Amino acid sequence: MSDLLEAVRAGAGPADLLACELPTRFRAAHTLKDEVGIFDGETDKDVRRSIHVGEVEMPEPAPDEAVVAVMAAAINFNTIWSAIFEPIPTFAFLEKLGRTGPWGARHDQPWHVLGSDAAGVVVRVGSGVRNYAVGDRVVIHAGVIDDQEPASQEDGVSSHALAWGYENNFGAFGEFTVVKANQLIRKPAHLTWEEAAANTLCAGTAYRMLVGAHGARMKQGDVVLVWGGTGGLGSYAVQLVKNGGGVPVAVVSSEEKADLVRRQGCEHVINRSELELGDEGLRHPKAWRRLGERIRSLTGEDPHIVFEYLGAETFGASVYVARRGGKIVTCGSSTGYRHEYDNRFLWMNIKSIVGSHGFNYLEAVETNRLIGLGMIHPTLSTVYPLEEAGEATRAVQTNQHVGKVGLLVAAEKEGLGIDNPALRDRIGEENLTLYRR
Repeated sequence: MSDLLEAVRAGAGPADLLACELPTRFRAAHTLKDEVGIFDGETDKDVRRSIHVGEVEMPEPAPDEAVVAVMAAAINFNTIWSAIFEPIPTFAFLEKLGRTGPWGARHDQPWHVLGSDAAGVVVRVGSGVRNYAVGDRVVIHAGVIDDQEPASQEDGVSSHALAWGYENNFGAFGEFTVVKANQLIRKPAHLTWEEAAANTLCAGTAYRMLVGAHGARMKQGDVVLVWGGTGGLGSYAVQLVKNGGGVPVAVVSSEEKADLVRRQGCEHVINRSELELGDEGLRHPKAWRRLGERIRSLTGEDPHIVFEYLGAETFGASVYVARRGGKIVTCGSSTGYRHEYDNRFLWMNIKSIVGSHGFNYLEAVETNRLIGLGMIHPTLSTVYPLEEAGEATRAVQTNQHVGKVGLLVAAEKEGLGIDNPALRDRIGEENLTLYRR
């Protein structure tokens, strides 16, 4: 381990951190370019075969970038896509980025450090960084946004925006990462490193979908159907709906998950295993009607908003059950990209489909503020060491998890990084560790 990483672990101040040399290499979980194609023709594409932990080279930071010592990180579904090299190998993104100039060329490597959620300590800042300094404790959001592109001034999610650790290199699963300064956000003081690292991508995505000006724009009293209510996205969506005065209706796949989301404060829960869906599952119109009847029996009305990210399996049902004039807001398609739905239920009932991708910097900061105030809580369930990054990703790949799965990177053990224990006591361990129990 480098002297710099040891100093970070010891809680050294800015002067001592600057006195340590930036290492030329560091340990990271990564994929390899020469392994693209190893899963061709296979049904079970086990990510434990393609995710490796070993040393990679430290890049030179650009003037608008910071080097962060990563204390903890978290798994997201894009890590699975990277590790199975689908829908396209992410090395294609790195090659494209490499053609943009010398700073982009740093990313085009025969290895790809994965990961899009992290918390850590700033150890270096470029000459153009103004609002952060060495020693700052931060979380990192995944939106790599070019602040010199005109479209980024309108929303921040421009045509050239990239997903950190997916469409560029040096992601969260390394002892160090190099990120743009506008990816940095102050770490919530009451959270541990692993709790702080678990939130930003999923919570920020859910915030944009439900609350932000570019999403469904939920208002008080709105009934919101949330698919996968204990998943990485759904577990934050339920909280945002309830916190914002809406009425969440969570769909889950087991009674254990139903109990968990109820303890999270969600009154209306549908266990899909009890819907008697038949062989075609939720893709059959009879299942849509059965689901709609169940929602009305719980709330007395149809949903104003359907929170969609499952895709092919659920999209037809989502379009059907939304009320007249309602919205289906979607950010992904984890069960398949090709959706089928009956368009009559969309146009004749004046419903809207809202596409939502990621979040902008302000939305990420606003989401983090809610977490810092204790109004939204982490949904971290399990933590693995960096050496077991493949096992952690496999748990998400096979859906053997609830909430978020974390990685300890430079942090020596769980429970470290709390700067405001009094605030933590006021918020309550029972809220902060609900998914751990």
